[in-house]
Amino acid sequence: MYARNGLIALALGTSLWSGVPAAVAADNVVLVSGAFRRSIPVSEFETLAQTGQAPGLLGNLLFLARQQPSALGRLLNESMRLPVVLVSRLSNTRIGDAVLLRVARIIYPLKAPAAGLPALRSALVMGLVEGNGSISAVSFLKAYPTANIEVNIPALLTVLQKTSSIAQLVRFFSESPLDGLRGETSPGAPTTTPTTKPAPEAAAPPIAPSIRP
Repeated sequence: MYARNGLIALALGTSLWSGVPAAVAADNVVLVSGAFRRSIPVSEFETLAQTGQAPGLLGNLLFLARQQPSALGRLLNESMRLPVVLVSRLSNTRIGDAVLLRVARIIYPLKAPAAGLPALRSALVMGLVEGNGSISAVSFLKAYPTANIEVNIPALLTVLQKTSSIAQLVRFFSESPLDGLRGETSPGAPTTTPTTKPAPEAAAPPIAPSIRP
């Protein structure tokens, strides 16, 4: 009980310290693509996950996009089990920042993309705490610490073309940043400098024989 309360305080403290207003849950997902903007209540995503039926505006958008509600419903229902304390610690490291920054380019508080990183940290920890170590897309949305979440549609579609499950999403967001960090030289590691052989000295030009008259 004390550990749970401590983790909740940690997540809320992160939100307040970083300037992200704390909220019980996000109310709306705002889809943005250029001049296009549509706001969908989080409750519609929750209904789709629970019933397989897409209500309201969410259903209309899926119909216009010729997408099956069942496919999105499966994605919303996929969950992952993660150790809460470990996620809380890793999300505040250089590796954690590298991974979360990629996600924060797609999902961030409405009209406040600079607050995307701390908002993600808070949503991850709060979602895992509320889910007893398990998190899904719906529980993530419900734990997001701002009322309105902006989703960059072009960036999201680019990712979805390469992934079809939560596990693949995690792999997509983590592989490139981790590879970049692995490629850096660790502090204190010995460095080797290539040795070059000195160029051979140029031969002296031949001395022309002196000709006596």
